[in-house]
Amino acid sequence: MSGISHHLLLCATASKAKCCDPTVGAASWDRLKQLVKQLGLEDPGRAAGIVLRSKADCLRICERGPVLLIWPDGCWYGEVTPERLEPILRQHVIAGEPIEEWLIQRTPMRCNQATAN
Repeated sequence: MSGISHHLLLCATASKAKCCDPTVGAASWDRLKQLVKQLGLEDPGRAAGIVLRSKADCLRICERGPVLLIWPDGCWYGEVTPERLEPILRQHVIAGEPIEEWLIQRTPMRCNQATAN
């Protein structure tokens, strides 16, 4: 196994339902699970590394949901309906090109690396 290439966090079924209609959120979550499997993104033999997915109750952006956060890229997508998931996975996760017009925020990950002495 090559490791992990991406972790997808989908805020889709928030208990407070402030960011999206819970039925849309649930449908997006179901579609995400289906596509990750269908596209072979969870295959341990995948050269680029596996893609993890997690359903989040709330990512604290209570608007334009469902909201998808892609790590380590720090890209936040809004209005992630089931129809938007396949283009996001194919263009961003697989091809490495974020879909700029659907992004609502960027928070690049910073790694603190200890220097060896």
